[in-house]
Amino acid sequence: MSDTLTAPIPGAEHREIGGLQLDIGRVAGCRVKRIIYPPGFRWSTHMKPVVKTEYCMHAHAGFLAQGRVHVEYDDGDVVELVAPQIVSIEPGHDAWVEGDIPAVLIEFDFELDTVKKLGMPEHHHHRP
Repeated sequence: MSDTLTAPIPGAEHREIGGLQLDIGRVAGCRVKRIIYPPGFRWSTHMKPVVKTEYCMHAHAGFLAQGRVHVEYDDGDVVELVAPQIVSIEPGHDAWVEGDIPAVLIEFDFELDTVKKLGMPEHHHHRP
């Protein structure tokens, strides 16, 4: 029996980049993405050389369905995500998978309009 959480998604666009697996489907003006981050994945190690920014400047909003992710913002704020959990990650972060199982994130985005449409800040701001 296959794991339906990580099985191929019929009709979705499939990409592999920086060691992660990405499946993308479209619903109206929104992209629904399943991102599988393997154990040992770290944004600054695997994606920074690809996107060439100091930190991940993409906003992430969705549902962590499996795994553990450590998020560290450029101002030092830290967030620990443990499935099952609703997530909102603002731009300006590094992140990595903790433990021995892949992290699976179901994410909703609007490409370049994600921050604006979701009402998120354009860059993480420290909250006391």
